[in-house]
Amino acid sequence: MHRTLPTAHPDLAAAVVACRDLVKRFGTVLAVDHADLEVRAGELLALLGPSGCGKTTTLRLIAGFERPDAGRIVLAGSEVAGAGTFVPPERRAIGVVFQDYALFPHLTVAENVGYGVRDRQRRARRVAEMLDLVGLSPLAARHPHELSGGQQQRVAIARALAPEPAILLLDEPFSNLDAALRVQMRAEVRAILRAAGATAVFVTHDQEEALSLADRVAVMHAGRILQVDEPGRLYAEPADRFVATFVGDADLLRGRSDGREVVTPVGTLSLGEGAPAGEVEVVLRPERVRLRLDGSGHAFVRDLTYFGHDQLVEVVLDGGQVLRSRMGPSRSFEPGDQVSVVVTGPVLAYPADEAR
Repeated sequence: MHRTLPTAHPDLAAAVVACRDLVKRFGTVLAVDHADLEVRAGELLALLGPSGCGKTTTLRLIAGFERPDAGRIVLAGSEVAGAGTFVPPERRAIGVVFQDYALFPHLTVAENVGYGVRDRQRRARRVAEMLDLVGLSPLAARHPHELSGGQQQRVAIARALAPEPAILLLDEPFSNLDAALRVQMRAEVRAILRAAGATAVFVTHDQEEALSLADRVAVMHAGRILQVDEPGRLYAEPADRFVATFVGDADLLRGRSDGREVVTPVGTLSLGEGAPAGEVEVVLRPERVRLRLDGSGHAFVRDLTYFGHDQLVEVVLDGGQVLRSRMGPSRSFEPGDQVSVVVTGPVLAYPADEAR
């Protein structure tokens, strides 16, 4: 299924951050390829993509740590990068949370948080407000080495928010945390930013992190921003094949479409509106694939991966194609079982020439 993405609003001052036709090269590498992006007031926007796609470079361009080779950046209504214009980071009213937090080891928690507040008369009050916001008031006198990873992250966020920046930028903010703490901190960080009324952009390669934390997600690939949408729409209505397969689990299955239905090795499936005709590749989400024990079935179970709350069952079709089915935690199948595959609801399809 294809759809045309809406063109960006021409009024650059309407967003907290507006990037237009951004280009950044490092030697022969085109890191950011004519990227357009808007960040709305009060939203949490994720830049999502694989390693090397340009998402961190885009963040660094917004921050002013890199100078674009072409394009414009408008921050809070003022141009900070463009033809003949470049405002350095310290004059951009931004807050940055680095991947390693970059706390000053010789300063206390309170001193770290107050570091960027230039007005000495209001510094103590602002520090108290920020420590209360992140729940670290009792630890104000401690040093960074006396804190857990999650506590250090909250200090870094408080320090970045203390000068009241127009926008907060976070680079892979959860990558240094273990899996359990990462999930906990997502919810805590979202609550902190919501309570502060902050506008924020964060970079991640973790699709679950982006979908669960962000109001909108910008998917990047090969330096280009392919789609910017709310998480639910991004997952249900991906703009192209890359987005469909990168955001969420998906398997691809060849078929022939008449624009309404597609004939595949697992039967004739209905298509969503606007689907292409001809040779296509169908995107199958594991939660839409159902299995039935069937002695005359056209597939067999190859493997099961158990996650506690659910499991992924891998099946192999007669032609060797592997599909996955997401099922409940009860073990209903065993490797070697012969099964039939049923796909529920309409499916997405893309022209086969996009497949490689």
